[in-house]
Amino acid sequence: MKKYILAFFFVISLLIFTGCSKNNSKNNVSTITIMTHDSFNISSEVIAIFEKKNNSKVKFLKSGDAGEALNKAILSRNNPMADIFYGVDNTFLSRAINEDIFLPYNSPMLRIIDDQLKLDSGNRLVPVDYGDVCINYDKKWFKNKNLKPPEKLEDLVNPEFKGLLVVQNPATSSPGLAFLLTSIAKFGEDGYLEFWEKLKKNNVFITNGWKEAYWGKFSGASKGDKPIVISYASSPAAEVYFAKEKITEAPTGIVTEQGSAFRQIEFAGILKGTKNIKLAQKFIDFLLSKDFQQDIFLQMFVFPSNKNVKLPEVFKNHAFITEKPAFLSPEIISEKRDKWIEQWMELIL
Repeated sequence: MKKYILAFFFVISLLIFTGCSKNNSKNNVSTITIMTHDSFNISSEVIAIFEKKNNSKVKFLKSGDAGEALNKAILSRNNPMADIFYGVDNTFLSRAINEDIFLPYNSPMLRIIDDQLKLDSGNRLVPVDYGDVCINYDKKWFKNKNLKPPEKLEDLVNPEFKGLLVVQNPATSSPGLAFLLTSIAKFGEDGYLEFWEKLKKNNVFITNGWKEAYWGKFSGASKGDKPIVISYASSPAAEVYFAKEKITEAPTGIVTEQGSAFRQIEFAGILKGTKNIKLAQKFIDFLLSKDFQQDIFLQMFVFPSNKNVKLPEVFKNHAFITEKPAFLSPEIISEKRDKWIEQWMELIL
């Protein structure tokens, strides 16, 4: 009897769903869903450009941090929750590709995208933005203490910085993982745990995520007592842009030289199973277009992958990109990421 009742409700649900689809078709309005991480942001005016041009409606499904969102996309592969996934970074790139959840798409817009950012030759995932994860420090705090801020990664273990650093857990935070990978690229697999052992003895403070570290513990952005934090090389630009009173100098400094920063690249791709392939392809084109790329500066404070987009003044003056970031191939990261995180947790936590 139960199975007949379940079948009845399934048919009713299917009819309701089909009815909704018909209403959409009557209005000739297609809906496309974009699955993202929680830090995603874009102007409603920019999205309206795409919606008007394509007679469509765009919905965003924020699904946790980058790793958590990707897990959800993988687990729902047989019944995808969205048409497009935005926010796979190079620390999860190989895993995303190996799970085979994305459709290849050779967007015509790729011709104006920086070749150094194209890490997937099959174009299942296309680069949308990038930025450097690095050490940030509170200029005022160090000036008041008459103390010189750190200049490179190795400095963080020095006794004068004891108890001053807050970092994110690499198991739960993408900048935390980027900083862990920075240490591995810098000191090697044989030396990075020794570096972290010294940080532990130097009373490094661990948080679960970037928000808790930057807005909760970092003295440069809150009432916290930690004048050194792991954040982005564009964070000083954000501090200037959002300052309550106009300022010409960022209150925070950064350390990007000598392999102390990790280049984080974010990608987007069309999820297999989408019923809106043509519209999804148009949205990928839109993500790489000038309209979208120009907007992400002051929405997410990252750099665009489109080479033809001009930097706003606040980025020209206060955001930075290192010439030689720390580097590990996506393949190596994919192969050893879980092992490295496990080793880190066993040592630190």
